[in-house]
Amino acid sequence: MSSLIRQEGYKYSFNPSACKECAGKCCTGESGFIYIDAKEIEGIVTFLDIDKSIFLNMFTITNGSRVSLKEKIFEDSYDCIFFDREVMGCSIYEARPIQCRTFPFWGYFKNQIDELKEECKGVSCV
Repeated sequence: MSSLIRQEGYKYSFNPSACKECAGKCCTGESGFIYIDAKEIEGIVTFLDIDKSIFLNMFTITNGSRVSLKEKIFEDSYDCIFFDREVMGCSIYEARPIQCRTFPFWGYFKNQIDELKEECKGVSCV
């Protein structure tokens, strides 16, 4: 059994073992940006064992001065480009960006707990 994760300043805890049951709801749904920095790009490129220029061209978009992973549309859902619907999980999990690693502890959700609980089965109020 996984232990609950808590972070200071958040009124909820997170049980990471719930990820096995949820089918990647944090990786699909509404359109959004998954920003990555140079270090994360290098980590993903190394993990995928592909050339950086190929990675940037195939898997990213630029939003202003920032780089984001692309999305792919599945029915009425926007999926992260690395979300694998066959296994309902992340195909680059070991190299996933910090934005993904820190979910559900995002500043936005501090005051949107009901919305977060709809998206994430692993969240419970402290």
